[in-house]
Amino acid sequence: MTMTETSTQTEPTVPIPVRLDIDTVAPRFSRALAGLDAAMVRELDAAGIDARLRELVRLRASQINGCSYCVDLHSGDAAKAGDTAARIAAVAVWQESPFFTARERAAFALTESITRLSETHVPDADWAAAATRFSPEELGALVSLIVVINAWNAVGVSTHAWTGSM
Repeated sequence: MTMTETSTQTEPTVPIPVRLDIDTVAPRFSRALAGLDAAMVRELDAAGIDARLRELVRLRASQINGCSYCVDLHSGDAAKAGDTAARIAAVAVWQESPFFTARERAAFALTESITRLSETHVPDADWAAAATRFSPEELGALVSLIVVINAWNAVGVSTHAWTGSM
């Protein structure tokens, strides 16, 4: 079920107007961002990062950044990748949830630190926790993933470019 589909609502949902169709007005930038995304996926594939973890990391960063389009997209993609509804719902409260492994927790902590880097400056403790669970190649791929989803979130939140397509 997407955000615009409802099973119990009696009122229509409220559309969010597009501020700027970035794909139309800045097509070279949009293609470059898509190319960066493709490069990141190649890094994740080469490092063997699981599809479920990829989507949960994308979901967590999108939750923090308030990108409703990406939250909807990556929640659905996590389910398609085989994750459970309980785990997907618990990503927002991962620190309080028993559903995640130490490896996933390290990825979430790093995701939060990098996503909030102006506040956190990515503490050594978060980096060290991730470095004990991920190889250098995996860490490189994970950093790539976090940086790219934050770029997508910045575009989505600032322009509302994709909110109408949910």
